[in-house]
Amino acid sequence: MTYVTEAELLHNVPNELYINGKWVPAADGATLTVRDPATGKVIKTIADAGVADGAGALDAAVAAQAGWAATPPRVRGEILRRAFDLLQERKQEFALLMTIEMGKPLAEAYGEVAYGGEFLRWFSEEAVRVTGRYGTNPEGTGRIIVSQHPVGPCFLITPWNFPLAMATRKIAPALAAGCTVVIKPAELTPLTTLLFVRLLEEVGLPAGVVNVITTSTSGAVSGPIIADPRLRKLSFTGSTPVGQKLIQQSAQGILRTSMELGGNAPFVVFEDADLDKAVAGAIAAKFRNVGQACTAANRFIVHRSLADEFARRVTETVTGFTIGRGTEEGVTVGPLINQAAIDKADTLVQDALGRGATLLTGGSAIAGDGTFYQPTVISGVAPGSDILREEIFGPVLAISTFDDEDEAVRLANDTEYGLISYVFTQDLARGHRMIERLQTGMMGLNVGVISNAAAPFGGVKQSGLGREGGLEGIHEYLSTKYTLVPDPFLD
Repeated sequence: MTYVTEAELLHNVPNELYINGKWVPAADGATLTVRDPATGKVIKTIADAGVADGAGALDAAVAAQAGWAATPPRVRGEILRRAFDLLQERKQEFALLMTIEMGKPLAEAYGEVAYGGEFLRWFSEEAVRVTGRYGTNPEGTGRIIVSQHPVGPCFLITPWNFPLAMATRKIAPALAAGCTVVIKPAELTPLTTLLFVRLLEEVGLPAGVVNVITTSTSGAVSGPIIADPRLRKLSFTGSTPVGQKLIQQSAQGILRTSMELGGNAPFVVFEDADLDKAVAGAIAAKFRNVGQACTAANRFIVHRSLADEFARRVTETVTGFTIGRGTEEGVTVGPLINQAAIDKADTLVQDALGRGATLLTGGSAIAGDGTFYQPTVISGVAPGSDILREEIFGPVLAISTFDDEDEAVRLANDTEYGLISYVFTQDLARGHRMIERLQTGMMGLNVGVISNAAAPFGGVKQSGLGREGGLEGIHEYLSTKYTLVPDPFLD
């Protein structure tokens, strides 16, 4: 494993766009700045792509599509495997860079390198396992052939909160399936994607297969790409309102779409739960990534008989957190991504308190450099509070209560979102009932973190369309073709 200083690392990160195998400035010379949320200081100035750059990136992906689709699956898989291996060698660089540009504690950044890397390893193996089928039609007059084919050039839009994992979770299955891509990382955290694509370049990825555009004018640059009839696939991770707009735009071209959108995850603690496990799961589900995750638990729905003790225990843990820049020794909670995130969290907390909730710890921004908000626990959150309807995306744990299973299910499902749910109970039958009754695409039963490259990630209702990861992930980038051929034994 290599070790670099912050200065060395930032110097090594590309500051240009990557189009058709070349690092190039924006066509009009425009630049944008990237800031460290823990200090507010500019850490890098990079190219700011315009419409012409987006068009050039798609041109490159289109030109490379036929050659990449014809590349043997084993070769595609071996490139991904080499990328996985090289990422492990350079995990310190990637972890440090994510901490600098996004703010998460360094230990969590190392965890993201491990998680993000698994998509490279998983889909390197899936590349050679794309199958079809062959059989006699029911009438006995011919043979049915079902085959899978790359959908074609893809446009991938990734969020700021998991800069590496969201890139690998989209790029890896696309490449494994034989698709070329244009990827647009978030303006707030583009550096990790730039460094990762340089890694892909080093392991021998052909020119044009992956193209990167960084931009401060996402809508203006993305619109023409989505409208181009040569594009065949759009994958987006981000907020539901933006996803809705992208779906509308993609409808004109009837694009294949994958949408991993907002969440409002319920965390249900039944009266028979193992409270030690429930508290540990709550801390993991809420405060990982400073609460800035679509899988973060948003509503803690706790049986009335356990609510006080649960609140006491989580508050005791939260008050022991160490807040600071993620690169510092012992820091467990870093900054929020920007001032808007602080304002949103604080507005939701103040609304809940104004409706009668009790503040147990935290509850305000932290003065000084950077965008820090105190890790917060509130209890007795009343029905109708905004914090029960809106995704917090911050370090705020909000507790409400229930009295019986039916009420717990009603409260958990009382949202337009359906990404993930968490349930803590020692009753196996109840656990299985929750699998059936909770309206989410994923569920953690007595665990607080469930993401895994080998499992399908995605939601229902307004939390999105499609799945990423698992056996299902590569099929988001494949189209199915049916062919009928005459029975070879008939004249």
